[in-house]
Amino acid sequence: MVNLDTLLKDISRITPKYAKTLEKMKLVTVRDFLLYFPFRYDDFSQTVLLSESHLDKAVTVEGKITKAKSFRARSRRMTITEIIMEDENNTLLKAVWFNQPYILESLSQGSKIRLSGKLSLDDGTYSMSNPAWEKSSRDATNTGRLVPVYPETAGITSKWIRWQMKTLLPLARQMEDVLPEDIRKKYHLPDIYAALAQIHFPDSNNSLLLSQKRMAFQEMFLVQLKALQVKRDWGKKNSPDIKFDETLVGNFVKSLPFKLTDAQRKASFEILKDLERSHPMNRLLNGDVGAGKTVVGAIAALQTISAGYQTAIMAPTEVLAKQHFESFCELFGNYDFSVALLTNSYKVIRHPELGQKPSEGSASNYAKFTDNSKKLSKHIADSSFRKSGTQNDGRKELLKRISDGDINLIIGTHALIQKDVKFKNLALVVIDEQHRFGVAQRSALQSETMNIDDGDKKTVPNLLTMTATPIPRTLSIAYFGSLDLSILDEMPKNRKPIITKAIAPSGQNKAYEFVRSELKKGRQAFVIFPLVIESEKMTEVKAATEEHKRLSEKIFPEFKLGLMHGKLKPKEKEETMRDFKNGKYNILVSTSVVEVGIDVPNATVMIIENAERFGLSQLHQFRGRVGRGEHQSYCFLFTGGKKGSGTFFRQADQTGKKVPDPLTNRGIPKRLKILEETNNGFRIAEEDLKLRGPGQFFGTLQSGLPDITMENLSNVKLIKFAREEAAAILQADPQLKKHPLLKDALRKFSEKIHLE
Repeated sequence: MVNLDTLLKDISRITPKYAKTLEKMKLVTVRDFLLYFPFRYDDFSQTVLLSESHLDKAVTVEGKITKAKSFRARSRRMTITEIIMEDENNTLLKAVWFNQPYILESLSQGSKIRLSGKLSLDDGTYSMSNPAWEKSSRDATNTGRLVPVYPETAGITSKWIRWQMKTLLPLARQMEDVLPEDIRKKYHLPDIYAALAQIHFPDSNNSLLLSQKRMAFQEMFLVQLKALQVKRDWGKKNSPDIKFDETLVGNFVKSLPFKLTDAQRKASFEILKDLERSHPMNRLLNGDVGAGKTVVGAIAALQTISAGYQTAIMAPTEVLAKQHFESFCELFGNYDFSVALLTNSYKVIRHPELGQKPSEGSASNYAKFTDNSKKLSKHIADSSFRKSGTQNDGRKELLKRISDGDINLIIGTHALIQKDVKFKNLALVVIDEQHRFGVAQRSALQSETMNIDDGDKKTVPNLLTMTATPIPRTLSIAYFGSLDLSILDEMPKNRKPIITKAIAPSGQNKAYEFVRSELKKGRQAFVIFPLVIESEKMTEVKAATEEHKRLSEKIFPEFKLGLMHGKLKPKEKEETMRDFKNGKYNILVSTSVVEVGIDVPNATVMIIENAERFGLSQLHQFRGRVGRGEHQSYCFLFTGGKKGSGTFFRQADQTGKKVPDPLTNRGIPKRLKILEETNNGFRIAEEDLKLRGPGQFFGTLQSGLPDITMENLSNVKLIKFAREEAAAILQADPQLKKHPLLKDALRKFSEKIHLE
């Protein structure tokens, strides 16, 4: 007997071919299938008689087929299927389908049918092109209603899913409702069966919205339960209590060649007070681009190391890890600390040039430290970076020094949480750009942090996660509910706002001239092709390669251009980036692999191609690669059309003369004006959230949350109520012994999503 746990491959009407495709979509059981939700709906609910008043509208019409034929169009090499339908007023409609000759098997002359689609008038006859259809005798499934449209894949259409869903939906009555009845009644939410029935086949927009709200509330309720459990369990663990040494920190801050912002001071104080407690810190440092989160992390590391403990800093890429290594060596140039870099490719202690000259790009801020860097007596001489895989690569030696406690600060990628890495007394873990780690990696990072071999089985390290992606408050509450939050929303006083302009195709040559003038002053520039989705990688690489050639040969032949894209090996990316920082290239043409946090102070201009395709927050992140030095910086957002192709024209004016398109009009979405108006990442993030919704803002795949939840994350009341109810249940029933269904649902939920 078929039930919720029945495998889809065991259902007779689902052939092995379909079952295999469904499995790839992670739909294995009937339960999985019922929880596969539409991503939109076609509104075919208006059933009408043929009339000009309904032209250009999506409607449903009914009638009898008077003619049906299929023929091959020689000129276009396709099969055209055509029927003539007559409604009850004897008005005719012609419906046409392309390359679907099999339709005639069901739509023969004399059949009564329903058609749904956009109504047009073709040579005086009503017509529809590729309409949805079904026989009038059938229940409305594909026509005559709000029709669900599902995410599709090759071989699985929405129409096929709808037929299967219609048959399997009654089994949803077997589904136990994890949302307690008293909560459902309190917020007037439907039970699970009613919600699923209306999500798949809604009777009205109102019933659909209520059911979506119910499912979103359930998911957010589980999110908050999980977050509160993590926070509670984390708080029960012990950590080293590291006293706040005001003199130590005060002297460090005074020695900096810049003044901390009030936001940096506040965040640092919050972190230092967390370190004093006997249970571990679990804090998110949420900063704007360029707000100075690195120095806040350095203050936490300074206090931890000075108290006799080790600190580990993890970055998502080798390029960022190496940059942190260089920065922290300079920051701690006056301190007797040993610093190591450990990634899959590199095992190194001290930068090879430390003590001779500051790293490129950091001289303006940290020159004081590198002047004294020869005092780093505990830095182990190692004349070059040693690549993994070569003979005697030093990994064992470095791991031994870490486990012996000889290394105070260990910087690396997720290679730091590999099983062979053991610490002597690790007390602080800093995860930088945590959003760049995937869901599974983030889950591993926190669980491994709790279980890391830190030399003391009775304690766990303090955890500080950092991100330079400004996160709106509502998303912070919903998505980071288990963390304490510190915000860096203030820019350093000497930081000049980046002048940003959206540029239509007609103005791009003028922008190139401006870039040329900056390059002649000795400055550098980025040209970025942001990567939208992984499947476009080869397309983006080709575009960047072609653009590199075009810019090199036709636009900037007198300058040197570098090229970086996602198909390069990490070592090749690093070499390209280093060459750019060192001035070998005047311009770097790149896809989105230009890292968040990469520091090239001499780069003052950025061009972002096809800017209209991307979210404001993404554009703000890319813009943050410039504006890091003393010179005024600029960002040009190039929008649609062929790049650098000269003047574009609007339609002719009343005299018949074509009018040149002004710079600020053609192809420039109004939303890009926000980037022209402000450099405040938090304001930009809020606007991005309003415009695109949370799913697009965060990236649903990155979050691990269902689409239906992501779409409701901006509903502050829903989040607030879900958190209140979750807190109340955990207070009354901490182990959820009285809520076994909820406990089981939470276990399954925890397997598919990770919350910091």
